Amino acid sequence: MYVCICKGVTESALREAIYQGAGRMRDLKASLGVTEQCGLCACHAKEVLDQTLVQKSQPQNFTPQSTCVCETTV
Repeated sequence: MYVCICKGVTESALREAIYQGAGRMRDLKASLGVTEQCGLCACHAKEVLDQTLVQKSQPQNFTPQSTCVCETTV
C-alpha cells in the first residue's frame, strides 16, 4: 500500500528502511522523502514506524508455550 503518494513510498519500503536502521521520522524523511511535500502521509508513516519498531524489538524465534493445564481423568 502506498503511504506517500508524492514520493511513491510504500509501506513495505518504510518497513525495509526501519529494519535497516531508520528509527525516527527524520530518518525516513532523509532516506525516502516522506513528509517532504504535502505532509498528508505523516500520520500513517508514524504508525508504520511505531509498529515496526515494536516488531523489531520482539524476539525473532519466539514460540508461545502452551499454558493449558488440562488434566484428563479416566
